[in-house]
Amino acid sequence: MKIVYLITGSGGSFYCANCYRDMLYLRAIRKVPGTTAKAIPLYLPPDEDVDKEHEMDTHVFFGAISMYLREKVRIFRNMPMFLENFFRLKPFLKLAARMAGTTRSEGLEDMTLNMIKGDATFRKDEVDRLVKYLNSEGKPDIIHLSNALILGLARQLKKRMDVKVVCSLLNEDDWVIDMAESYQRKAWKMMAEESKYIDAFITPSKYSKEQFIRETGVKGDNIHIVPMGFDPLDYKRPEELSRPLTIGYFDRVSEHNGFDKLVDAFIDIKTKNLIPDLAFHVCGGYTADDKEFIAKQIKKIKDNDLQKSIKLCNEFSGNQKAHFFEGVDVISVPVRKLDGYGLYILEANGAGVPVVQPATGAFPEILEKTGGGIIYSPDTVEELSKNLVKILADDDLRKKLGDTGSVNVRSELSLDKMAEGLTAVYSKLAT
Repeated sequence: MKIVYLITGSGGSFYCANCYRDMLYLRAIRKVPGTTAKAIPLYLPPDEDVDKEHEMDTHVFFGAISMYLREKVRIFRNMPMFLENFFRLKPFLKLAARMAGTTRSEGLEDMTLNMIKGDATFRKDEVDRLVKYLNSEGKPDIIHLSNALILGLARQLKKRMDVKVVCSLLNEDDWVIDMAESYQRKAWKMMAEESKYIDAFITPSKYSKEQFIRETGVKGDNIHIVPMGFDPLDYKRPEELSRPLTIGYFDRVSEHNGFDKLVDAFIDIKTKNLIPDLAFHVCGGYTADDKEFIAKQIKKIKDNDLQKSIKLCNEFSGNQKAHFFEGVDVISVPVRKLDGYGLYILEANGAGVPVVQPATGAFPEILEKTGGGIIYSPDTVEELSKNLVKILADDDLRKKLGDTGSVNVRSELSLDKMAEGLTAVYSKLAT
């Protein structure tokens, strides 16, 4: 069975759970005997570390520069091929990746709708180019789209190829919610209309499935829940700490992800001296859009004279990620948005680190599986502080939750388990 993943890139400047999920899918399905898989990037080239680890395809389709110019500058709407090829050159796309400072849909509403809608004609040449390339190495059995924001490709691919199309579902609302309300309604309506060209959807949580059904009105009969899984490193937790107890934050540092709420909780705990010498480590990167917000949080920390207690970790992959998790005792990402999964929970639990999360989105069902943390309600800074202190002040509870999470991630949410779930969906379509 031959699988091709069409993966949208984020520019590599921050920890993107959806990007990581796509790489996990690729890694998992490659472990299945008799299955081959490749990933083709859309918009932007992959981060060099990702490319090296996962052997991404070197071709980039729907290049971010030409896509943007076609949408925003009228004279480029019918861009000649030589100019398209020019903007597709690797140095230009790498520059665009480094400058990809926004994950907001503001100003990109029409382009978003064009990628959802399957009859948009301005993409025809690029779709033809993609189809030609897909057929050049033998037609795939399954084409797997990264998210529902590119659903329009399904109709175009099916029109040109006799192929089954699968689409991932996770946190599309993060993008849609920043649109003007009229665009939001159009986006969800278009997703509903284009869903008929999808043979199967795959999502990691019951919450995410129900959220898509609620927003689009689709029946959801072909939405399959395949819990996320990965194979964590063999982390070594110290028996006795030779450093201060430390709170960790692991995700894109943004207002959406509630970083300011964790800062406020940290300040609250420190100023009340509830946990002596408490430290705070932050990892996950950010975009240009986040800089002003982050500056405000740093100012709050400095105003309370706590700057010596905080450490910002710029790298969020490989050995640096492992070093970060080995240096924290509890993780919290108190998101404002309703997260459809929260891969950072698995990352933390896999490292033997317990988590404290609001009882929102998919968090309750994930922590029911891992047993590696506490959920709290109501979603207030006061409750967050109280539950962080509860874990930090109780060595036995902290170890119990960390050990339970580590065991359950490895046994119930492994890469092999996820591979089984993906294969079951793919095999049914390919027969």
